[in-house]
Amino acid sequence: MSNEFINKNIDEILANKELESTLAKAMACAWICGNFKGINLKILDMKKSTSLGDYFVLASATNFTQASAMGQEITTQMKRVGLEVLSREGINNGADWLLIDLGDFIVHIFQETARSVYDLDNLWDAPSIQIPNEYYYSSDNEENNPETASKGYF
Repeated sequence: MSNEFINKNIDEILANKELESTLAKAMACAWICGNFKGINLKILDMKKSTSLGDYFVLASATNFTQASAMGQEITTQMKRVGLEVLSREGINNGADWLLIDLGDFIVHIFQETARSVYDLDNLWDAPSIQIPNEYYYSSDNEENNPETASKGYF
């Protein structure tokens, strides 16, 4: 995936006038996770549940290298758009839970096997926000698209 492709998509998400600014940034982080083949993406609306942040972005990775790549790209992209990264935990030490505090929202990236242990999905009584299918690397739309289906990939 090229930097130009990532930058273009992040800029499009951030320019979406239907999303308030903080949610657009959280959605951009979810897009990064999905396009780095992250699974089980979720955005929780935390505004009524805690003062830690307005949103939690949750994602799972199959291994630490994948989780670290997601975290590095999120950090790079959010800095590129002028957002200060307040804290990054677990990115350089092989942890099974990476946390990126971006002030108004927090990104949590779990190794797939650890996500149910911490169970942030059910810890808070917070509603989930729908993440578009096309934010995932391999969405149903792409698989059913005759243009991509005929390219002969596996």
